[in-house]
Amino acid sequence: MVRRAAAPRKFETQGDLNRYIKGICNILRRDKAKGARLYVAELTWMLYLNALDVKEAEEEAMAKAVGASFTPTLEAPYRWRDWAATPDAAGNGEHRASLASGAMGEFLAFVNDELFPYLRSLGKKPNATARQRVTALIFGNKDSTVLESETTLLDALDSVDVLGRSEVSQQHLFTISQAFEGLLPFLGEKKNDGGQFFTPREVARVMVQVVNPRLGKTVYDPCAGTAGFLIEAYKHLILQGPAPTELESLRRDVLWGREYANEALPITLANMILHDIETPRIWHGNTLTGVATSDHLWQDAPAQYDYILTNPPFGSKEGKDAQAHFAYKIAKAQVLFLQHIVDSLAPGGTCGMVIDEGVMFQTITASVQTKRKLLNECDLFCVVSLPKGVFVNAGAGVKTNILFFKKGQSTERVWYYDLSDRKVNKSNPLTRDDFDDFLYRVALDADDPERVSDRSWFVDIDSIKSRTYDLKAINPTANDRSDPRTTSELLDELKESRDIMETALAAIT
Repeated sequence: MVRRAAAPRKFETQGDLNRYIKGICNILRRDKAKGARLYVAELTWMLYLNALDVKEAEEEAMAKAVGASFTPTLEAPYRWRDWAATPDAAGNGEHRASLASGAMGEFLAFVNDELFPYLRSLGKKPNATARQRVTALIFGNKDSTVLESETTLLDALDSVDVLGRSEVSQQHLFTISQAFEGLLPFLGEKKNDGGQFFTPREVARVMVQVVNPRLGKTVYDPCAGTAGFLIEAYKHLILQGPAPTELESLRRDVLWGREYANEALPITLANMILHDIETPRIWHGNTLTGVATSDHLWQDAPAQYDYILTNPPFGSKEGKDAQAHFAYKIAKAQVLFLQHIVDSLAPGGTCGMVIDEGVMFQTITASVQTKRKLLNECDLFCVVSLPKGVFVNAGAGVKTNILFFKKGQSTERVWYYDLSDRKVNKSNPLTRDDFDDFLYRVALDADDPERVSDRSWFVDIDSIKSRTYDLKAINPTANDRSDPRTTSELLDELKESRDIMETALAAIT
């Protein structure tokens, strides 16, 4: 029996769309896509192919209207409208209907044995377009769908097809990109297995607002994950009303990122494409070793960037091949990333980065030298102490800070804002409202008396240098690798957060 397309559906709010996306995830979960890392990846390739087809159908119609030629990214029968769309009177879904009338398993065989190999091969075509190269990278490691049931696959495809045909309220730019907005947070939900690739959107948006990227400048994330920071930067820049030439540049050569994980790369690329970034400038490989898996989209990359927004991975270690690229050699990846970030920031450039608060206290020589490099080469103008638990769903229960700094002038004083007392859990997550007071105060002139409150104060670097701190009294086994206490337990020994900040700076200076 051939399924027929339903009438277009209208989504009034983002909440409506999010609930619909959750329903598709539940369809996928009834098969082999149980965890978020699986069902998000599976839904990603479906959303991407659907969005590509919707976009190119519009472009083809516009070209036809003015008598211009149009060459699609995908040939028939590999376009969504051919094999995935629900059959209708307009001729969509003809190849799907043909497959459905065949033997059991024929549809799955087409997807695994014909569609995916075709998509993977696109990047090898002579004179392959940017879209074809991106498509090939998205499907580069996609040998087959994780789904084993044709019924489940068809149900999921039907639901995604509804999105492509749907109507949406005027406040939303593009239905599929908004659907992706509702999908990615599943990676960061408790007990899911893809949280390491997802920074909570509230944190990313606040960081972008403080860094405040401007049109005509470059933005970089050395560990892009799902491209959350780059997407938020893109939205921020779009609101500045770019001229047509600025918009073209913004979509092709402003946003740059690197990502190492094979499983994250398709999501990274699809997320950028779905948000109308025509050429995702993503370098696939190990940022710290410089070894690329794929650098096809990295042509003409700048050596330094005007803005850096990032959340380096917590707790990861690097070997001597990575350490050889840095002046201060240490296994801890976050410290190496900090060196990379300072070196990659252009003079006058601004960075916002998340960092494990424990890094601030490390007294290992390379760590101290790296932090001293930060203070000497950059103005560390703001540190935000985040609550415990913000990144617990990414497998990191450590206490974290956000560092904001500008390249080109050494640090004289640091403005510290404390959110550490906010209790965060699944039923009470960190929200944008939690940052309202911070955003109000950080926007004030540095000499405005309202910058100082019960949550915020300035720490003068020279005064810190002139004091004597007994770090061993705070952590008697600071250099003892056998110390059984966690960073959080050690920090709890400091009663006041003002003392935490001053002690951390003393460990650097």
